[in-house]
Amino acid sequence: MKTTLCAIAALCIASAHLSAGEPVKIDYEASVLANASSGHFAPYMIGSWNYGRINAKAGLWHDGLIKKETDMSRRFSWGAGFEYLLGYGSAADYSRYEAATDMWSVSERRQSPARIQQLYGEIKYRSVYLLAGMKERHSRIVDDSLSSGDLTRSNNARPIPGIAAGFLDFVDIPLTNGWVQIDGEIMYGKFTDSKYKEQTFNYYSGNLATDLWYIYRRCYFRTKPSQPLSLTIGMQAAGQFGGRTVYYTRGKVRRTEDRGFKFKDIFTMFFPSEGLGQEYYDGNSLGSWDVKLRYRFNNGSSLSVYFEGPWEDGSGIGRQNGFDGLWGLQYNFAQRGIVSKVLFEYFDFTNQSGPIHYSPEAVAGSSITDGATGGDDYYNNVFYGPYSNYGMSIGSPFVVSPLYNLDGSPNYCHNKARGFHAAAEGEAGAWSYKLMISYQQAGGQGRIPAYRKLHDTSAIAKVQWLPSASIPGLRLTAEAAFDKGNLRGNNFGVLAGISYCGSFTFGK
Repeated sequence: MKTTLCAIAALCIASAHLSAGEPVKIDYEASVLANASSGHFAPYMIGSWNYGRINAKAGLWHDGLIKKETDMSRRFSWGAGFEYLLGYGSAADYSRYEAATDMWSVSERRQSPARIQQLYGEIKYRSVYLLAGMKERHSRIVDDSLSSGDLTRSNNARPIPGIAAGFLDFVDIPLTNGWVQIDGEIMYGKFTDSKYKEQTFNYYSGNLATDLWYIYRRCYFRTKPSQPLSLTIGMQAAGQFGGRTVYYTRGKVRRTEDRGFKFKDIFTMFFPSEGLGQEYYDGNSLGSWDVKLRYRFNNGSSLSVYFEGPWEDGSGIGRQNGFDGLWGLQYNFAQRGIVSKVLFEYFDFTNQSGPIHYSPEAVAGSSITDGATGGDDYYNNVFYGPYSNYGMSIGSPFVVSPLYNLDGSPNYCHNKARGFHAAAEGEAGAWSYKLMISYQQAGGQGRIPAYRKLHDTSAIAKVQWLPSASIPGLRLTAEAAFDKGNLRGNNFGVLAGISYCGSFTFGK
């Protein structure tokens, strides 16, 4: 965190020099939110897609944001932002095993009453940027406001502090006359959720992985977007590495791995290679193959068809896991109105390639020469734990996040899931709305199937009122959501909020 703050300070000093004498526009927003529900947590669709802000059963929160946007029209520009949350939420009780007494107890855990949500500084030259800190990012493939979530980096978990560089948007590849564009990003970060994991782990079975590091890479190609038909294709790749893992079996420490952080890890994780001291590869690498086809009609409306296919090993990269992935269809109307957007998605994680992963090179003297690239367990890793931040899925929240495991299990317990998700939004005058509904069946983990399928139906209705004619910048929000079934439990919850935003300019 100290390294990140130093990097932010350096970027801001450089940015101030670049923009000396230029007027600076500052945007700000302040909100007060209150929520209550009947379950142990907020319903799935209130607690998800908000970058980990609110997931408690009930609470009262104040959210403050101040930022300076990067000016895209200038060759040199800079941006910065700071967002905090203050408030108090109800606690959740996690089961914990006490080895000294050979008994189980309860560990009470609630969201921090004061925390930094975003803190970043960024600088850009032409179409390239450098960023340091924690900033909320958006998917290039799915619509964050309506989708069930990007499979590799969604808008579900709190942002991870780090340093990132890449393209601000798609840019033309030279000599293609704009017919082929490229977009990419690389980020290295540091997880700060070790204390959270220690507070919610059961200390009986599983692995407790702390002090982990993070890497994210993305490379997309897109055909000319001004044409009626445009194709986007590429890959996202993320990973966890370094840190320390303690393995527990029946309340006893089986072994401990202290990997720490080594400078060579930066290069090892960029191009994953066979591990030393581990069975397969250093770090936990995962990601998705992404494809999006968009067609724009003559009246200005557009239809998008997209697919994100998950991978965590050879079978996933080779697309040998059947229909696994996120399949989506979205229609955007030319004019905003009663119905502005509609979306339908099919989600499937049920074709994970079995519990067996065998490599003949790892077994000296084995007479079995064939390999089996199985052992899939999406978002779980035996060395680095779940792909989550503060218990919330960094990937799709459609899979139940580890936060909801009140038995203290650190993993995704039901990642062998399949289901549907639908959403729509529109507006009329000062009013706007969003409706979402999903249904899924789940059957345990890729390596540990459940003895029966569980199911869940979740839905949310969200309404906003912007009385701009009388009080510009004021926004009132009301949400009602429910979960029904034996996967997430039966739960009903509401959220209400009031916010005010504005801006001011200083300088010449």
